[in-house]
Amino acid sequence: MTPDPRFFDQACALNLGALARLSGARLHDENRTEYSIDYVAVLTDADQHGVSFCAGERHVPALLESRAGACFVTEARVADVPLGCASLVTPWPEAAYALAAEYFYVPRRHGVNDPDVHPSAQLESGVQVAGGAIIGPGAKIGHGTYLAPRSVIGPGVTIGRDGFVGAHAHVGFALIGDRVKIYAGAVIGEPGFGAAAGPGGMVDLPQLGRVILQDGVTIGANSCVDRGSWDDTVIGENTKIDNLVQIAHNVVIGRNCVLAAHTGISGSVTVGDGCQFGGRVGVADHLNIGAGARLAASAGVMKSVPAGETWGGFPARPIGRWLRQDAWLARAARRRNPGEGET
Repeated sequence: MTPDPRFFDQACALNLGALARLSGARLHDENRTEYSIDYVAVLTDADQHGVSFCAGERHVPALLESRAGACFVTEARVADVPLGCASLVTPWPEAAYALAAEYFYVPRRHGVNDPDVHPSAQLESGVQVAGGAIIGPGAKIGHGTYLAPRSVIGPGVTIGRDGFVGAHAHVGFALIGDRVKIYAGAVIGEPGFGAAAGPGGMVDLPQLGRVILQDGVTIGANSCVDRGSWDDTVIGENTKIDNLVQIAHNVVIGRNCVLAAHTGISGSVTVGDGCQFGGRVGVADHLNIGAGARLAASAGVMKSVPAGETWGGFPARPIGRWLRQDAWLARAARRRNPGEGET
């Protein structure tokens, strides 16, 4: 998947010599200096015109199978680079990749001298735009949608029909279906969290994906849904998200889910249809929450949850086990300190 041109402008190609200079890397094979690179991509998506990175042992299997034209690697990984893929050697492969991504993909912006509603924006009949709302270049808004005062719709954003965007809400890098409600102060499509060490300290990693909100989704006040780092962040039809909820990059949430306030879902989590999250649930990254699963309030989820099960506690576990263990601890505490807690 390449970054959506509605949201990113793509720069011209670079040869490997120029790319090495830009990123501070060393080209291992100087005979390939003039080889042209058009874009950045993760190892599994890159072809002979793309550059990727290998940051450690976990990436080696993908590197061995990759068709990338070039790859940022440490000196220790040069031997793992496939034939036909140029090695760009650096102690900081992810940071070098981030510099390359910043060159190739520039986020589109609303110009400082542009009118509040950009002339290239397309608004169907019946769209209501309150005072101070901003609509960026190339945005498309469907019939019957209401934009509240000081709401911001970024360049290229598409919003379907009969939607609602609350005051001071910000929507960018997003494709939004019909009947979607985004309440005051919510932020959709800002960069997900990703950082890597570089020669001058920590650097932000590229966030080149989108947010997809399907029909009937509700996003509560002051909630955040981050755009994907490469794939999309997706919220399925009719899912309802409370106030003050954080959805990180690359998360995919199914249909008809409910997430109560202060829930936080880390990056690359997959949530099945019909799941229920109590307040202040926290989910670690790269987990799977099966369809119909229920998570009790304040659960700290560190493992994938099978479909249909109810988990609670920290670390979260099946609720029957959690309650038995909690009761056992309470009894053990009373035996050790008789009378403690009595009035």
